[in-house]
Amino acid sequence: MPGRHLMLDIIGAAALPVRHGFFARRGGASSGIFAGLNCGTGSSDLSEIVAINRARAAAALDVPPAALMTLHQVHSADVVTLDAPLAAPLRADALVTRTPGLALAVLTADCAPVLFADPAAGGSRRR
Repeated sequence: MPGRHLMLDIIGAAALPVRHGFFARRGGASSGIFAGLNCGTGSSDLSEIVAINRARAAAALDVPPAALMTLHQVHSADVVTLDAPLAAPLRADALVTRTPGLALAVLTADCAPVLFADPAAGGSRRR
């Protein structure tokens, strides 16, 4: 999907030592109450449309869609450490990895996302 991420609203910070992005709704394929970039696999949006949105977000981060890792968020203090892609979303609210090539994602509505990155651990620069 080269070039398709250009229509997405992506906020980033050059000071962060890893490729990252905070995505807004613009550029998504969802409509109705989900209008925009709905990447929530647990929503009642059409699964085919959610897959398109997730592919667009993954392309913007230069990873394949299967590398975009999300959780079934439950408003907890639970953290999942990933060493490989998940087969299905786990129930928790935070993700951490040392594995290159995984794109960790959280979905937000009324909560603010927080990104921590360790420059000593390496990683690729943002877009």
